[in-house]
Amino acid sequence: MVFNSIVFLLFFPSVFVGNTLLARWPVVRKSFLLAASYFFYAQWDYRFLFLIWLSTLVDWFVGSALGREQRPHARKYWLWFSLGVNFGLLATFKYLGFFVDSANALLETIGLHGNLPSLRLILPVGISFYTFQTLSYTLDIYFRKAKPHHSALDFALFVGFFPQLVAGPIVRARDFLPQLAKNPLPKREDLSLGVYHVLSGLFKKVVIADLLGHDLAQPFYSQPDHFGFFGAMSGIYGFAFQLFGDFAGYSQMATGFALMLGFRLPENFRNPFMARNNLEIWRRWHITLLTWMRDYIYIPLGGSRGSKAQTNRNILLTNLFSGIWHGAGWNFLLWGLVDGITICLSRAYQQMRKTAGFLPTPQDPSWMIWSQRFLTFHIWLLAMPIFRTRNLEHLSQVGRSLTRLHPTSTAAAIPSRGLLLLALALAMTIISEYQGPRIRRFWLQLAPELQGMACASLLGLCGLLTTEGSPFIYFQF
Repeated sequence: MVFNSIVFLLFFPSVFVGNTLLARWPVVRKSFLLAASYFFYAQWDYRFLFLIWLSTLVDWFVGSALGREQRPHARKYWLWFSLGVNFGLLATFKYLGFFVDSANALLETIGLHGNLPSLRLILPVGISFYTFQTLSYTLDIYFRKAKPHHSALDFALFVGFFPQLVAGPIVRARDFLPQLAKNPLPKREDLSLGVYHVLSGLFKKVVIADLLGHDLAQPFYSQPDHFGFFGAMSGIYGFAFQLFGDFAGYSQMATGFALMLGFRLPENFRNPFMARNNLEIWRRWHITLLTWMRDYIYIPLGGSRGSKAQTNRNILLTNLFSGIWHGAGWNFLLWGLVDGITICLSRAYQQMRKTAGFLPTPQDPSWMIWSQRFLTFHIWLLAMPIFRTRNLEHLSQVGRSLTRLHPTSTAAAIPSRGLLLLALALAMTIISEYQGPRIRRFWLQLAPELQGMACASLLGLCGLLTTEGSPFIYFQF
């Protein structure tokens, strides 16, 4: 069940009505939302519900044990037990096939017959997201940033809450559990803002991401040898905005649906393509994942407290972990390494500017601001083919297409609709950066009838433009 499906269009109003009618009975309301969340996930594959239940049970009991236990060695035991179960499940279902294939390839390379049996398991939707959510609870208690929660029902709903269950944003226990304790109800402004986020996210997904994928990204990456430089750049640009529209659109819809039920989810994207350096772009992209890795990997490794070499090591290790989190493949590991290197270089460059007294400010001339944005975006864009390609041969085909500079070398035509959508996506990014708050205030001032008309019009447009076979990209992670 995806947000932009007819089934969800029937599911959510039923949940909304039930959530409203049961508002006077908090325990019943939470039980209803939990049952609805499990039903939502079961539409993908009911067989994997046991994984969510297992992670929920393990971290609930580990959190309680950590709250009671004061002996350092015993607390470490409970932490490692939680890490072992959660990462064990993740490694089994997400990485086992990759490990076996890599071992076979290594054996073949050194002259041995690699015949380890390959095991292909279905990847449970959202396992990377809810695993990190449950771990945030255990880790916060271990580091004494939080105390064990009193309600098992609240904790189960925190893990399974359906708007963010399968593709984030990654919610922290210390942010969501206090909301459940207060039994929040949506106000009129929450409902209006929730609809705004849903419509905005739906537009990014169906009109921007799906059509850019259909017109530019998929044709190019399917057969890169059929394209020259201009077609290749169109495909690379197309995938960058497809990925952003797809994931940012889902996150925004999740925020909107949660808001209409009375809950607030953390912001996950903040116009990343308007960043002025490569440190800033990663503070604006997939914010909840990057802050999770900062708090639970980068800082425990030492963060920036050591020498420059140690700091760069911590950045690289954190980004390698981020790369492999995204998928089981050498391309994701390489992508994480490349991004880590660009962040280290950007950090060194910013330190040089700070020493020289030339740190960027909002008062800088427009030409400087836009040139920094242009350069930052294209440095980030260099790593996108690594993320999108399947293997080194596929990546080399993309590289060869970029060397065919003559316009006539583009065998495949570039759809004009795709180019127009690229321009629209760029315009939306710029407008959102400068006018986003004003647009939201304007929406909140509209009469409900006008908001309803806008909602119906967008739903009709999405129905006309929807493409086949366009699941959310981050479901595979």
